[in-house]
Amino acid sequence: MNYLVVVAHPDDEVLGAGATIHKLIKNGNKVAVATMANNVAARANISETLAAEQVAAMELIGVEKKYTADFPNIKMNTVPHLDLVQFIEKCIEDFQAEAIITHCPSDTNNDHVMTSYAAQAACRLFQRREGIPALRELLYMEALSSTEWSIDSSSNRFTPNYYVEIGKEGVDIKIRALSVYKGVMRPYPHPRSREALEGLAAYRGSQAGCNYAEAFECVFKRADD
Repeated sequence: MNYLVVVAHPDDEVLGAGATIHKLIKNGNKVAVATMANNVAARANISETLAAEQVAAMELIGVEKKYTADFPNIKMNTVPHLDLVQFIEKCIEDFQAEAIITHCPSDTNNDHVMTSYAAQAACRLFQRREGIPALRELLYMEALSSTEWSIDSSSNRFTPNYYVEIGKEGVDIKIRALSVYKGVMRPYPHPRSREALEGLAAYRGSQAGCNYAEAFECVFKRADD
């Protein structure tokens, strides 16, 4: 199956689904990553070599296909919604995506929220245009340091109901890939620390009856024929 991972920023793909991406590719699926905001402006402690770092991180987890836009970082709420949607639609059409993984819409990072809303709208493209594969899955992911800060209690917070067993190898690959991004990993108890990432994977694994897992919220799934 062709999975399109739609994220706001470089590093989000690893934070939210790095080990799952690695496992999907190992199991014969195809995965592409679409990144909405690639400008490092306003991102403290992030290197000017961010694009090269994302390439290196994707090589570690096995991704060969990527799409990049240049929407304004931390200002995606100023971009017309249609512009965001149409970029994702082009990615879906080019990659012939059958499944989409994106941010949870109740995330505290506004770029993540705008990306999620746009991905939700774009995922219906197969109903409007011929030649687009029917959507099989839509999954929300969690990105430590953002998703858990869903301060708005009026929204539906991230509720995992879909778990991918990743094993210790998956945890290690995820941490290695995230470490490629300069300034992203922090000392514990920061949520983007080795200890926190390992702890979350262990906790999600315990919820699903395995040692380590990444968790998602499945909001749409179409069963195979």
